[in-house]
Amino acid sequence: MQFPKGLIIIDKNSHVPVYLQIANGIISHIRRGTLKPASALPGSRILAADLQVHRKTVVAAYDELYAQSWVDAYPRKGIFVAKNLPDVSPRKIKDELQPNAYPGKTFFEVPVSSSPFSQPFQKKPEHNLVFDDGFPDTRLAPIELMVREYRRFARYHFTSKYLLYGPEQGSENLRNELARFFGETRGLQVNPENILITKGVQMALYLIGQVLISKNDIVIAGDPGYTVASEIFELAGAKVQLVPVDENGINADAIDDICKKKKVRLVYVIPHHHSPTTVTLSAERRMQLLELARKHKFAIVEDDYDFDFHYASSPILPLASVDYCGSVVYVGSFSKTIAPGIRIGFMIAPQNLIIQATRFRKLVDRQGEQLIEEAMAALIKNGDISRHLKKANKTYHERRDILCRLLQEKLGEYVKFKIPDGGFAIWIEYLKGLKPAEVAAKAATMGLTISDGTDYYHDPAYLHNHVRIGFASLNPKELEQAVDILKKAIVALLANPQVAISL
Repeated sequence: MQFPKGLIIIDKNSHVPVYLQIANGIISHIRRGTLKPASALPGSRILAADLQVHRKTVVAAYDELYAQSWVDAYPRKGIFVAKNLPDVSPRKIKDELQPNAYPGKTFFEVPVSSSPFSQPFQKKPEHNLVFDDGFPDTRLAPIELMVREYRRFARYHFTSKYLLYGPEQGSENLRNELARFFGETRGLQVNPENILITKGVQMALYLIGQVLISKNDIVIAGDPGYTVASEIFELAGAKVQLVPVDENGINADAIDDICKKKKVRLVYVIPHHHSPTTVTLSAERRMQLLELARKHKFAIVEDDYDFDFHYASSPILPLASVDYCGSVVYVGSFSKTIAPGIRIGFMIAPQNLIIQATRFRKLVDRQGEQLIEEAMAALIKNGDISRHLKKANKTYHERRDILCRLLQEKLGEYVKFKIPDGGFAIWIEYLKGLKPAEVAAKAATMGLTISDGTDYYHDPAYLHNHVRIGFASLNPKELEQAVDILKKAIVALLANPQVAISL
């Protein structure tokens, strides 16, 4: 028997092995009724010649079909389609179906998610400079030190135990070192039992939402703010109430007004270098917020994502360091301290909450990666992380000052901003009627990726003229180039407003 030409199509550029493409092609035609039960299949040499593949490839395909009971093999007779097959009633081949193609859509119904992540991660243009949202420079990350710790562990006789299942709460060594580190740097007097290791702040927020929030619970957040946090709490069933953020941080009086009318379950706050506005919550409002939490018995979720980078003076200690009632859940991450790809975050809270959060963490992700957690513990213990932070702090301080100078000198008539006390970004306001989306679109054509102003306010339709531009991930030369491109884009837009309309 010879197969008609085109019955099986081989794509040698596909990641699917050729022998599986052949096997799947034959199975497809058996299901469609093109190949009948008990019908003979061509010999391996003949089919190999027809398909222009090696005979061993066809033999492997037939072996796969035999293993799955799609064919019967008879010595000195050949290979035949099996007589008894499940689900082999002939079906019409739809015009849009392609042989060996994986379905583009499920045959069953899939609910459309309301997640804020409408699009998956998209790689930035490789040749563009990027004013990001405020990330550390991955070129400064102490990767060689981390690799050193990996190698050191590889020489130990007990290394294999870190490849097995371990504690869901995270490496005991890492939690011990973090407890000491936070005591020295943040004034947090906590024990390892008060710490849960997570994969970044986002996981910590998700776990908090699942543990603390019930349907229709009131959660308060700042606007503008980190909208992803609000989406996480809403996913858990919360009704999010928004309060304004000004130059002193989230408005505590507005929180008090809501508490007088409704039972509040949780307040989400970013006290240091608030995202996106970069403001720091004043000491007065910190004390007011803690008193409100004690009075109304709500939880404070303190997102301290970049505490370690403060340039104007010593940072105000976290709310958690002066919380004596157990009101504050403190979350942070090494993803901003070192690099976004280092997925080690933490949640600090009284032990009863940590126990419940750990149970939920096990459902989402059995445990963290023990080897990287052990390596991080060693880096903290021997002082490498502290030395890295000290060096990086100086570098980012210099870059903040450089960008602020460049913005003032080259874009002073087009933007206004306040110099942030710390963090990785500057919150700028466009002047002269400039619109963030139009500036971003024009800059992209000139080689600069910059925010289009979305994702700052909880109402995506809210019109504003602010953007957040990160300075930490660009060196001085890159910062100057980026500002030059931004200026060219702005000048071009103002010189020809009709271009902006078409963008």
